[in-house]
Amino acid sequence: MGKTIVITGAGAGLGRALARRFAGEGETVILLGRTLSKVKELAEEIGGTAMAVECDVASADSVRKAFAAIAEKHPRIDVLINNAAIYEPFTVAEATDAQIDGIIATNLNGPIYCCRAAIPMLEKGGQIINVGSESIAVPFVMLSLYQCTKAALERFTEALVEELEPAGIRVTTVRAGPMYEAGKTAPGWNPDAAMRFHQGCAANGIDLRARPISNTENVTGVFRSVIDLPADVRVTHVSVGARHP
Repeated sequence: MGKTIVITGAGAGLGRALARRFAGEGETVILLGRTLSKVKELAEEIGGTAMAVECDVASADSVRKAFAAIAEKHPRIDVLINNAAIYEPFTVAEATDAQIDGIIATNLNGPIYCCRAAIPMLEKGGQIINVGSESIAVPFVMLSLYQCTKAALERFTEALVEELEPAGIRVTTVRAGPMYEAGKTAPGWNPDAAMRFHQGCAANGIDLRARPISNTENVTGVFRSVIDLPADVRVTHVSVGARHP
């Protein structure tokens, strides 16, 4: 029987690629996104049993409302993929309140809110996959808040593994490297911040233009493999990088 898979940040990038793959393989995908029109458009493209739900993971109330709507159609789910995140370079000294609050609320609070809402809906054999980032082990500049939220998410995942083991629910971090989605518009970063980000990374020996980058579609197989693990196998951490073919 097909699985019911909830994906946050499903309106673009990796989330959209995962939704397309799993739906194409006969799974029921539930698409959560802050912009309802994006996930609705994707649900219409996918067709079948795909369900679009508006959800700002940074808001506990929005998460509660979203999972209540999911529960009306799908009282039980099989997989939660916490993919939604904000990635933006800025220095702490120059950061606005909105930047600080937004990145922490989305990247760390959001997965916690979603896990809390999903756990009662996951039966034995259910899975949670939290998307981490290679940035916590790479000397990028101007990403201190992004890095610390992703590092905290990995530690949260490690604790959740043990907390949910008695319930038969597996939890995994997929630490992802750089990837792109064909046709996706460039992020709306401050041009000066973007320039200093590239220059600072280069000073640290990281040439962003020369580094390999993967296509989001090609990364989805890793998530497929994690979901398809036999019941007696537990993988708590997977690191996915990019390479020049």
